[in-house]
Amino acid sequence: MSARHSAGICLFVVWFFAGAVFGETEYLAVFMEGKKVGYALETREGAGDRVRTTHQVSLSMIRAGIPLSFKITETCVETADGKPLGFESVQHLGIMAMRTTGVVNEQGMVEVTTSSMGAEQKSGFEWPKGAVMAEGERLERLKKGLKEGTSYRVKLFSPAGMRAIDTQIRIGPKQKVDLLGRVVSLTEVVSVAEIAAAGQVVTTSYVDEELRVLKSSLPMMGMQIEMVACTKDFALGDNDVLELVDKMFLPAPVSLGDVGSAESIRYLVVPKSEGERLVIPDGDNQKVEKLGNGSLVVTVKPAQPPKGAKFPYKGGDKVVLEAMKPSRFVQSDRKEIVELARRAVGKTRDAAEAARRIETFVADYMENRGLSVGYASAAEVAASRQGDCTEFAVLTAAMCRAVGIPAQVVMGFAHVKDFAGVQNRFGGHAWVRAYIGGEDGRWMGVDAAFKSAGRSGYGPKHIGLVFGNGDPEDFFALVGILGRFRIERVTVNKGR
Repeated sequence: MSARHSAGICLFVVWFFAGAVFGETEYLAVFMEGKKVGYALETREGAGDRVRTTHQVSLSMIRAGIPLSFKITETCVETADGKPLGFESVQHLGIMAMRTTGVVNEQGMVEVTTSSMGAEQKSGFEWPKGAVMAEGERLERLKKGLKEGTSYRVKLFSPAGMRAIDTQIRIGPKQKVDLLGRVVSLTEVVSVAEIAAAGQVVTTSYVDEELRVLKSSLPMMGMQIEMVACTKDFALGDNDVLELVDKMFLPAPVSLGDVGSAESIRYLVVPKSEGERLVIPDGDNQKVEKLGNGSLVVTVKPAQPPKGAKFPYKGGDKVVLEAMKPSRFVQSDRKEIVELARRAVGKTRDAAEAARRIETFVADYMENRGLSVGYASAAEVAASRQGDCTEFAVLTAAMCRAVGIPAQVVMGFAHVKDFAGVQNRFGGHAWVRAYIGGEDGRWMGVDAAFKSAGRSGYGPKHIGLVFGNGDPEDFFALVGILGRFRIERVTVNKGR
């Protein structure tokens, strides 16, 4: 069960732009469950025609008695009229810092460089049409004003999340707002962001006449997260102790016991709020049926890979080919990962057998299944040999890709009988699906973390939410959806 819940929260919070006055730094304290867990700050400065906006978020929490700390610093560089020029994100989420820089060229392409552990990785993408960063979003707020009833949309690009989020802004009434004992009159601003798989994420903010955000709140993981403007000393001061382990799990309606040999399991997933829209994807290993009341029936049945399929993959499916490429957290082109993959696979040319060998290799390779690693990349895991489910997953995916087996990191939920004293629960989890075969191939589930823990690897007790590269933004879905639904009924099909 992953520390990426906390990392996902950190990424959400960094999107709360405070709207600092030019040349000044705004400080906000971050609260969860009424406890101070960190701070956020924003600075705006400029030289010539350029505006440089820096946001930083730092959070500290406890998981199963083990402290976790996360820090993200992102910088947006724009022209005075809000045109994006470049960005930088420094994420202290794992064992070492990861730095990502992007430059937007005249053709609208973004040239990206990611640096970690002394190595660089180059990539690129087309700038999302109409997307803005910090200064562009601030100028749009100035243009629209604070008249009650005003509504508009923005596409906000986050360097930390490396994606643009469609967001609807609605201006509400003026209200009396408590800022840590100081009551002031502020305007309510409601932002509704469309997050892939998580659906709508609603943030309620309160701004002054200069459009500075002095208070923000949003529900997440069944909790309320707040940011409140304060002095520098208070923001950077000591934090309270917040234990997250109970917030990472959902209760099971019945005791599942040992159903590792079950052929399939059928889940009735029910939203807690009327009108809530849940998004759970179909795939080779799970089928999703939508009911009229917003509920979903998810049937998980592990796919059987085609027999005799060889690797490397030589087909032309775009999604599958994308799952062959190295990425920020799945560095399959690193020499040390290629060597580990070759050791694991040995002389077999059977793709399914190779994926199973990699699963077993990673399960045995990890020396410390500790909970203190926040969010490490495959290269970091290969060197440290420590981490939880997400570290197992990114290393497994990287090793599969290194030998030509397409693989994606899956973020979702899995059932455990016992974890850190919590029993019979579904918890946030990460595993891998590997593509076996050619044009008519199948995605096969692989779970080195469960295999290492004696839980029989991947099985029907897994519900996938996002299939991707293991990037921190993929965990938005899991963090965003936690606390918004319940598993009301479970039906086990044990087969013959």
